[in-house]
Amino acid sequence: MRITEIEIRLCEQKQHGIKDSEMRDGIKSALEYLVISMTTDSGLKASTFGFAGRGARIAGQIAADVLKPFFIGKDPHYREKHWQDFRVTNRWWHHVPIYTYGPFDILCWLLCAQEANLPLYKYIGAYRDAVPVYSSSLVLETPEAYAAQALEVKQRGWAAYKLHPPGDVTFDMKAYTLCREAVGADFKLMSDPVAAYNHQQALRIGRALEELNYYWFEEPLYDDDFHGLKMLTDKLDIPICGTEVLPGGPYSTAQCISDRVVDIVRTDVSWKGGITSVLKTAHLAETFGMQCEIHTAIYLPLELVNLHCAAAIRNCEFFELLEPLTTFNFGLKEPIKIENGQAYLPQKPGLGIELDWDYIHNSTFAVL
Repeated sequence: MRITEIEIRLCEQKQHGIKDSEMRDGIKSALEYLVISMTTDSGLKASTFGFAGRGARIAGQIAADVLKPFFIGKDPHYREKHWQDFRVTNRWWHHVPIYTYGPFDILCWLLCAQEANLPLYKYIGAYRDAVPVYSSSLVLETPEAYAAQALEVKQRGWAAYKLHPPGDVTFDMKAYTLCREAVGADFKLMSDPVAAYNHQQALRIGRALEELNYYWFEEPLYDDDFHGLKMLTDKLDIPICGTEVLPGGPYSTAQCISDRVVDIVRTDVSWKGGITSVLKTAHLAETFGMQCEIHTAIYLPLELVNLHCAAAIRNCEFFELLEPLTTFNFGLKEPIKIENGQAYLPQKPGLGIELDWDYIHNSTFAVL
């Protein structure tokens, strides 16, 4: 089987965007994205979304100039060889953004899963058929808004709720406290300030989160602040979670695991190099007795790929979805099945749920 054609669509989510107030840098996102399709000489075709930050034109052009010629003519069964070869190629010249390779790796896996007539997670090697799901906030305007959202998530029957607070210590502490008061003592809550604090602030807040029985403290400092993160890991009992934006996929994460820079590592199919990278990272973490939690990929078709990976990994507790669900609920012809706090895996071959091509066509503003 050889890849004969690759199409890259540049798209914009026109119905909803992320408001200025929902992003800590104060710059709204129109939710631009890529849709990449691979066709093979055997007649198989697979498509997936790709992250594009705030610029599908830039992301799409890089993918078209670098990844498209790299994959044309290649056999998708040789995923490991492609991973290793591109690592060399990228080091010598390209230095592409961390989200560029992932969709192409995903497509190779999907093509082979379709060929095998298996759902992706069973082609990888299934561990379970459903994964506990938790809700992850955007930046909200008041501490009370976080508490209300946390309570709604609990009432929905989901497994946990994670705050992305704005980074102001006073505001954040009030939000953390109100959320705990709203949901009670036992419901799982997590904090992800997205590298908002200095070390002294992170230490004080971490100790407060321990008193509030928070489940983990995610990226309190920048992911590449190994020294500061290790100090927190050594001093705090609450698990420190990180590594989601480190370049280098499993190779940079390996240092964080071996030196215990964090207690829980992060990976995903979008920002960390596709399914191949997720599996490398998760299996590496497992050998050290460490959890590997999969980070939201934002767009629902990519979230579904994350779900397939989570269902094939023992040391991943949750499946993460962003709130509000209505903002990100596009791209699939039918929703991911969620019941009793569990996300269930579709059983059709490959991705298991078809992409919504009517929506994609209406969102496309260029094709490369």
